[in-house]
Amino acid sequence: MRRLSLGACIAALLTATAMGAAPTRIVSTAPSITEMLYALGLGDRVVGVTQYCRYPPEALTKPKVGTFLEPDFERILALRPDLVLVIKNPVQIAQRLNQLGVRAEELNQDSIEDVYRSLERIGELTGKREQAVRMVNNLKQELAEVSKSVAGKPRRTALFLVGRSPGTLQGMVGAASGTFIDQLMTVAGGTNVLKASPIQYPRVSLEQVLSSDPQVILDMGDFAHAEGRPSEEEAQLLALWAKYPNLTAVRTHQVRQVPTDVFVHPGPRMGEAARQIRDLLYGGGTAK
Repeated sequence: MRRLSLGACIAALLTATAMGAAPTRIVSTAPSITEMLYALGLGDRVVGVTQYCRYPPEALTKPKVGTFLEPDFERILALRPDLVLVIKNPVQIAQRLNQLGVRAEELNQDSIEDVYRSLERIGELTGKREQAVRMVNNLKQELAEVSKSVAGKPRRTALFLVGRSPGTLQGMVGAASGTFIDQLMTVAGGTNVLKASPIQYPRVSLEQVLSSDPQVILDMGDFAHAEGRPSEEEAQLLALWAKYPNLTAVRTHQVRQVPTDVFVHPGPRMGEAARQIRDLLYGGGTAK
């Protein structure tokens, strides 16, 4: 099929987009947004997603428009969207799309409250406001139930690593204060050892881990984003940490592999994520 020129795409968008109408051709530029759209029953309106949008499985069949920080503007325009949803970012994607004549809406998803607001905003934009409000209320109830289930238990100090260099404990990156993951850990009974960091996702040295000595280490490892799973076997991950038996988490067998991206996609699966973190902190379970 012949691809339209950039100029032709812009012209078509400027003449075809009805700014006040409920959108029927939506492009998502983040996995979390894609999950929200499908959860609200808008999957049939989604015409483009990022290459990392894997949930729900139906999203895998949609045309790809690049990545969160490197969207393919020409592909987006060729899909003739009447709404593009973007997470707040440092490269001003929404502003650039608006300059090209595309209706783009920027959403913030740093915190749990931001997720609630994002869901409600998507509901307003798409005519699904009632469904969005119900979903937010259900999520609030789920998180409240998780918090209640750990009430009275001693809080567990924890380190959550969202990435590191392949096969080594170098290049570690953790989730600190002000992040969605940090808030979920708090709900689930954890105390984040990186809570004092002024950076949301700081580099973490081995010396910092040894000094903070968390009771539980939750390690996403060398996460293979394209496949949505770690590239390491769990035994390899545990062998890396076994070299440091003085760590409480190592000595008590509380180093846990996190082989799922549910924790890094703020959205409809927050309740599931909180329950899994609780089980990892207290029950020694494995994330699914």
